[in-house]
Amino acid sequence: MVGLVLAAGYATRLYPVTLTQSKCLLKVAGKPMIDYVIEKLIPLRGLEKIYVVSNARYYDCFKEWLNSYPSNKSRIPIELINDGSTDESNKLGAIGDIQFVIKNKNINTDLVIIAGDNLLTGSVDGFLKFCRQKNSPVLGVYDIKLLDEVSKYSSVVVDSTGKIIEFIEKPANPKSTKIGIALYYYPKNVLPLFEKYISEGNNKDQPGRFVQWLYKLQPVYACEILGNWFDVGDINVLKEAEKFLLDKKKSNA
Repeated sequence: MVGLVLAAGYATRLYPVTLTQSKCLLKVAGKPMIDYVIEKLIPLRGLEKIYVVSNARYYDCFKEWLNSYPSNKSRIPIELINDGSTDESNKLGAIGDIQFVIKNKNINTDLVIIAGDNLLTGSVDGFLKFCRQKNSPVLGVYDIKLLDEVSKYSSVVVDSTGKIIEFIEKPANPKSTKIGIALYYYPKNVLPLFEKYISEGNNKDQPGRFVQWLYKLQPVYACEILGNWFDVGDINVLKEAEKFLLDKKKSNA
C-alpha cells in the first residue's frame, strides 16, 4: 500500500498569502500543515511509501520542505512529484493528479489518498481497519452536525452496512449531516477506473466527484472519522485550526 498527498492546488481563496507559497506549507501552530497530514499516514500498517504531488509553481518550496523534514520523523520514504501545471488555467485537478501519479509511478497496489489541507485530530487507524475488512473503496466521512452547513460540502447517505447509497456534491437539500472529506482508500483493482472516469470527460477537479461516479458502478463504503476536522479553505478556518491546535498543546503541556 502507498499513500498519496494531494498538494497541487493553488488556493486562490487565500491570496495573496498563497501566491508564492502552497497552502499545505503554511504553518499552523508552529509547523507546516502538511506535517500533520504526513503524521496521520506514517503509522498506517503496511504503508510502503508516501507520494506528495505538487505543481510547478510551488515545487521548489516543497523541495525545501522535504529536504528539511527530519528523517527521524518518518520511517516511510517520501517522494515529491511535480505535475507540471503552473496556474489555474492548466491545472490537472485533484482527480487528474491522482491519475498522473498512478500512471507515472506505475502504481499497482492499494492506495490511500488524503488532501494536504485536510487537518484531522483523530487517528486514521480505524479507517484503515475498516477498509481492509471491506476490501472495497472507502470514503472518509465526518459528521458536521449542522444540516445547514452540509451544502458547502458533499452529503453522504449510507445503509446499515456502511455502503454509500447516495452521494451528492454541494446538495441543495441534504438528508444527512455526514459529509465526505478528502480521505480515500482504493484497492489496486479500482485504480484503472481513474483513466476510464477521465476518458469519459468527467470533472477532474474535486476528488469527491470520482466517488459520486464510482458508487453507482460498484460498492463504495463510508467510514466515519472521529475527532476534529478542518478543511482549510480560507483564512477564517486557518485561524480556527491554529487556535484549536494551540489550545490542545497547552492542555497537554
